[in-house]
Amino acid sequence: MKSSLALFAEPVLAIARRLLWLSTWLLWIPLTVYVVALNHDYSLGLLQQALLVVSLVGLVVINAETAVVIYSCRRPNPWFSRGLLQRWGRVWRRRQPMGLPSAVSLAPGLLPTQVSLPFVSVIVAAYLPNEQDIIEDTLLHWLTQVTSPAQGWEIILAYNTPVRLPVEDRLQALARRYPALVLLPVAHSHSKAENLNAALQVARGEMTGIFDADHHPAADCLSRAWAWLYQGRYDVVQGRNIIRNAKDSWLTQLIAVEFECIYGVSHYGRSLLADTALFGGSNGYWRTSALRHLGFHHTRLTEDIDITVRGLLGGYRPVHDPAIITTELAPDNLRGLWLQRQRWSQGWLEVASLYLGRVLRSPHLDSAQKPYWVLMLLFSQGFYPLVWQIVPMLLSISLSHSDRDFKFETLNLLLMGLLTLSIVLQVVVAMGLRPAASTYTRRHGVLYCLLSPIYFWLKALIGMVAVVNHLSGSRVWHVTARTKSKPNRWMVALRGAK
Repeated sequence: MKSSLALFAEPVLAIARRLLWLSTWLLWIPLTVYVVALNHDYSLGLLQQALLVVSLVGLVVINAETAVVIYSCRRPNPWFSRGLLQRWGRVWRRRQPMGLPSAVSLAPGLLPTQVSLPFVSVIVAAYLPNEQDIIEDTLLHWLTQVTSPAQGWEIILAYNTPVRLPVEDRLQALARRYPALVLLPVAHSHSKAENLNAALQVARGEMTGIFDADHHPAADCLSRAWAWLYQGRYDVVQGRNIIRNAKDSWLTQLIAVEFECIYGVSHYGRSLLADTALFGGSNGYWRTSALRHLGFHHTRLTEDIDITVRGLLGGYRPVHDPAIITTELAPDNLRGLWLQRQRWSQGWLEVASLYLGRVLRSPHLDSAQKPYWVLMLLFSQGFYPLVWQIVPMLLSISLSHSDRDFKFETLNLLLMGLLTLSIVLQVVVAMGLRPAASTYTRRHGVLYCLLSPIYFWLKALIGMVAVVNHLSGSRVWHVTARTKSKPNRWMVALRGAK
């Protein structure tokens, strides 16, 4: 049999061995410390209480976001008002965003298609050696599949490349065919942020959309986004990202369901509850004046989270709309996923360490938004290292000579069970509300639920490594590989086995 299942391919086994070695190393060190401490009559009570608090907070947040999304689905108005916590708790914003008019609601029954679009700029950021195989498809999608504004638009490809590539000649030919396409090579750029900043200097639109090179947005994305921005209440709207290559492998299927839970439930629920959101780096639409005022910090590992928090501190307001859809490509191997999520985790740590104190003191965040953002930033700093201690702590209680703490073990198992059920409920809601453009089914949701414990501990391990890198000062940027969607490797392997 020449073909074999991708799960047992040698590169995957090599990665699995490294993960096993790393996780074992991170397990035995705290396990040894806890056993020694317990044998010397020291208590782990403080750590146990911290774990219980984190579990309870996670349980409340997950279920609150899921519940409010379910509630919103029962409302007849598609423009369901944001800020339930503010209304329920009678919390009022102390100050309006800088220079913006008072907040007003969309007129009842007003649809995005009824809002007149201004001239719009779309910035597609690309590192061409990595994305030369997909960039033409992306630009053609924009130029032929997305509805252009009546007032006109420009699609700026802001890219950097260390050497001249053949694809650049084809891009120039494409620009001659479509005058709306603007090619902007950014000399001496080493980051996405530098490409974006260069494009902002030439962008002429009143609204600017930011996209990665693998994103294919829906035809109505611009009109839906402008419907949130034109009245002045919000400065940026983040749309919903779904995975286009979900059928490539078991890993892309997991990521596809995970993205549904993130964008379809978690981000949406946060916007409904506290009238706040975050810019996710792509499929985000900004008032150009606000975006140009903030700019992107080219040394940040996650320039999107950095500009989100700086925008909040400056009084700008984000909102999330799951009806603004784009598709993107997920990493199709463990190494790509590891490097991507490690950068995300470390980027959140970086932003938290820089801005947590300012968020606590900010006059622009009300008493519903401020606790929400403090929790998100604190969780980014302490969630994974703390949660990782559950296994070694439970093992140390069993292996040490001290009396077992059955109360803690029972309560911990109860909370873990409730969290698992909450995640299952979130998956059920996310898959039930998945858009028609999705290429995955409820069967993939079942697969995600079955593998979610393993997937969770993999992400926890990645988070632990990110903490170590952050504390040691390591800041290596690994570009996420971008390739076209490929045939399903599972099916290819099974055909070869016949």
